[in-house]
Amino acid sequence: MELAWYALLGLFFAVYLVLGGYDYGVGLLLARGADPARRRAALNAVGPFFLGNEVWLVAAVGILFGAFPVLEGELLSGFYPAVLAALTGVILVTAGVQLRSRPDGQRARAWWDRIVVVGSVLAALGWGAVLAGLLQGVPLRADGHVAGVTHLFTPFVAAAGLAVVALVALHGATFLTLRLPAADAAPVGRLAARLVPVALTTVGAATVLGLLSADVRAAARQPVVGVLLLSLLVAALLTARTALARRRPGLAFAATCASLALPVALAGATIWPYALVSTVDPGASLTVADAAASTPTLRLLSWVTLPLLPALLGFQAMCWWVFRGRTDGRAPVYW
Repeated sequence: MELAWYALLGLFFAVYLVLGGYDYGVGLLLARGADPARRRAALNAVGPFFLGNEVWLVAAVGILFGAFPVLEGELLSGFYPAVLAALTGVILVTAGVQLRSRPDGQRARAWWDRIVVVGSVLAALGWGAVLAGLLQGVPLRADGHVAGVTHLFTPFVAAAGLAVVALVALHGATFLTLRLPAADAAPVGRLAARLVPVALTTVGAATVLGLLSADVRAAARQPVVGVLLLSLLVAALLTARTALARRRPGLAFAATCASLALPVALAGATIWPYALVSTVDPGASLTVADAAASTPTLRLLSWVTLPLLPALLGFQAMCWWVFRGRTDGRAPVYW
């Protein structure tokens, strides 16, 4: 049962990164200096899905608190700077997008756009640092607590955070090629094609630094699985590049969706059966089974979650179906 809940936690967080990722990717693209009409069109494209995408983060946090209370405590303490940066970014993006149209002046709106850009960077960097920290291992002591937060300030964590920023930017660009009117989507498609090599370079840099890190090599309990998932990530990026060149935005978007979901699977599967690998005391490493709540608690949570999961999936599917296709300037947004 612990494995099922661990997989569900990873699934929810991966879906959040995929769906919230294009929100942050569109936010990053506001930094291109486009005219107000183009920025407005980009936000209209993401508008119908914006708030619904963050529900997956709330659901993932709920699973973490309920099913893995020990892991939740050490994540919030040992990964405090990364989690704080990510949540600050989420708040800034949410506030910036919804408040940018309240003032009439273009200078004030441009100021809010800069807040959205900063928030998008923080969210992508923060979540990337969390995933990298899991792969690298933490200074988990014999008393069950993580010692300090300096383990997050390493070249590997920084490179992995930048890689997630690049993946998010690419994801946002491919989303816009799928949603904007055809005439406006063409230049964004060319931008997305240029972002693929950037994403490949940052992923490659993070991989090299990971291979050079003794902590990452020691924490990888399933290295073959890690190499396989990393290969799939590279293949997804190459598929996105080919699809963009052939003007197949749907396939390109599916590929960038995979490129954001795979890092979550990579982090969870590579260190399995551990949830946290200790870099100071191998015997103190926290297994998934030890991190999970008791079996009766997990069983109770299963009965609560069982009717909610189809409702959540159904709402997301309905939202995508209702607002499918390209925007025409009449997207139903309230900001």
